[in-house]
Amino acid sequence: MGKYLCLMLVPVLTFSGCRKPAETPKMEPLKISENHRFFADGKGNPFFWLGDTGWLLFGKLTREEADAYLENRKEKGFNVIQVMVLHSLSNCNIYGDSALVKGNVGEPLVTDGNSFANPDEYDYWDHVDYILDRAEEKGLYMALVPVWGSNVKSGSVSRAQASIFARWLAGRLKDRPNIIWLNGGDIAGSDSLETWKIIGKTLREIDPNHLISFHPRGRMQSSDWFHNESWLDFNMFQSGHRRYDQDDTERNYGEDNWRYVEADYRMEPVKPTLDGEPSYEGIPQGLHDTLQPRWKDADIRRYAYWSVFAGACGFTYGHSAVMQFFKPGAKGSYGDRKFWHEAINDPGAGQMTFLKKLMLSRPYFERIPDQSLIAGDPGQKYDYQAATRGENYAMVYTYNGRNILVHMDKIAGGPVKATWFNPRDGSETKIGTFPNSGIREFDPPGEPTDGNDWILVLDFIK
Repeated sequence: MGKYLCLMLVPVLTFSGCRKPAETPKMEPLKISENHRFFADGKGNPFFWLGDTGWLLFGKLTREEADAYLENRKEKGFNVIQVMVLHSLSNCNIYGDSALVKGNVGEPLVTDGNSFANPDEYDYWDHVDYILDRAEEKGLYMALVPVWGSNVKSGSVSRAQASIFARWLAGRLKDRPNIIWLNGGDIAGSDSLETWKIIGKTLREIDPNHLISFHPRGRMQSSDWFHNESWLDFNMFQSGHRRYDQDDTERNYGEDNWRYVEADYRMEPVKPTLDGEPSYEGIPQGLHDTLQPRWKDADIRRYAYWSVFAGACGFTYGHSAVMQFFKPGAKGSYGDRKFWHEAINDPGAGQMTFLKKLMLSRPYFERIPDQSLIAGDPGQKYDYQAATRGENYAMVYTYNGRNILVHMDKIAGGPVKATWFNPRDGSETKIGTFPNSGIREFDPPGEPTDGNDWILVLDFIK
C-alpha cells in the first residue's frame, strides 16, 4: 500500500453494501460556446458554471464523507468542484496513502490493483479515481489543479518533473468525461512562468478534449500572462478575500470583482472568464487576521451577481471550513469556528442555485453586459448597480436596495413586464407592466441597506 513517508492511523470502515447510483444523463466534456463567451455541454446546451472550492477533498475525506459532500453539492445545484490533486509533495490521503515516491512529482506512487478489501492494492490514486467516479455519477465536473503553486514556487518541482507528472496525470484521466484542468494554483503566472507553460502545453498535448484554465493568486487574472496561449481555453481570476481598504495592489480593484470581468471581456481572442475564488463565506476579511469580521452570504451574493452580470460565464463559491474540510480534532486555518459537515449548509451555498436558475431561465447565449440600461451614475462600491440583457429581457442588480433608474427603450419590443427577483430565496414579486419608453424608476422592497439586494427583471413582450 502506498504509505511512503506517511505515518498515520487509518480509520476502520464498515460498508453496508453498494448502492445503485441514481440515473443521470451521460456526461461529456464541456465545450466553449460558439460566441466564445460561455460554456456548453456536449450537446451544445448552455452550461452555467456554478463551482465550489473543495480544495482538499482528495486528502481529507473518507470515501463515505466524499460521497456525502458531493451529494450535498449536487442537491444545491453546483456542477463544478475545484480540487487540488497535489496540495503538497508529501501528500497523503486519510487512509495513509502517499501520492508520490519520496516527494518526487516525477514518480507517482502506484500499486497494482484497486480493491477496497485489500489495503495492499488500494492507493492514493485509486482513492482519486473513486471520488471522480462518484462525481460523474452525480453529474459533477471536477476542475483539477495538478500541483499547487507553492510547490513550484519553492523550487521543489523542476520543469522536467512537471512535464513528467502532467503527462502521466493527463494520460490517466483523459478518457473521463467530467474533467477540467486548472493549471497553477494560487500563484502568479510570472512565478515559474516556463513551468506553467510546460504543464499547460503537456495537458493539451495528451488531453485535447478537456478545457484548461489557470488559477492565479489573489487579485490577479490568468489573462495577465496566458491569454494568448493556445492551451488556455478560458480565463479565471481570483478576486480574493480583502476589503476595499485592505487592497494594496496596483490595480486597487478592492471588492469590485466586476472590473476583472470587464478587462477580460475586452480582450481578443474572445474567451470566457469567471471569478474562480472570491471571498469565502466564513473567512476573515483580509484572510489572515482572525479577529477581523468574516465574510457573509450577502457578500458572496454581491460578488456572484456583480461578476456574472458583467459578462462572466459562471461563478465559484467557497466556504472557509469546507475548502479545507475542517474536522473535529484537526488544526484548522483562518480561525474556523464551524466544521465542514455543518458549513456545507450555510446560507450562501444554498443561495447560489438561485443565481444559476435565474441565468438559465432566459435565452442564455445571447446575454451581454449592458450598463447603458442604467440611467445616470451606476454608483461606486456598495452602491454599484450591474446590468445585463438579452434580446428581449434585461436584469439589474442592486446590492443595497437603492432605487434603480432604467432606460426603458434600450431593447426593442412592446410593453415591459417588471418583476423583483429575491436572490436570498429565489422568489419573485410582480411589479407590473409598463410602456417601453423613457426613463422609469423602480423602488426595491425594504429600506436601502447593504445586503438588501434585489434583481430587477424586465421581460419585453413581443
